[in-house]
Amino acid sequence: MEEALRRLIGPARGGPKGSRLPEPTAKRVKDWLARVEVKTLFIEPGSPWENGYIESFNGKLRDELLNGEIFDTLLEAKVLIERWRVEYNAIQPHSALGYQPPAPEAIQPEKAEELT
Repeated sequence: MEEALRRLIGPARGGPKGSRLPEPTAKRVKDWLARVEVKTLFIEPGSPWENGYIESFNGKLRDELLNGEIFDTLLEAKVLIERWRVEYNAIQPHSALGYQPPAPEAIQPEKAEELT
């Protein structure tokens, strides 16, 4: 990431150097961006109120899927998470969208059952 930032911003301004660990690197990047006077749009650690959408999604994922499952294999986790994702995006109504799913299927599942 640091190399990508160096290329993006340009070698004349340099770039952060140091550990590849996520937290130290993030701090170095943040400090470097401040030094080169680049403003960022990011969420401060410990400030979930800054992005209510992802916090809402994380809560639903945790409450509706993760708290009720113990995955025995990676394949099982992938299958169950994908099944939940499809339901969340294509079937489950969302109050913010007038109780419609975010990406409804062309034929709603209850209507498909009526056709058969």
